[in-house]
Amino acid sequence: MDLNEVMAINMRRLRHDQNLTQEELAARADVSMRYLGSIERARVSASVTVLGRLANALSVDPCELIKQPKPKT
Repeated sequence: MDLNEVMAINMRRLRHDQNLTQEELAARADVSMRYLGSIERARVSASVTVLGRLANALSVDPCELIKQPKPKT
């Protein structure tokens, strides 16, 4: 799994855990909703700057967005 996919999975999980819509998260992170959706579908790579903004908007360490998910057992 590449980092775009890892970030997409983690971002979607964190957003859902906080009951945020894509629109709400995009507004908090000051990115367009279209760009956020592309990140969540792993179609584009987020810059380090955007990674930081998304982490701040989700109140997590940026590493949480790119951490490999634990395998299901």
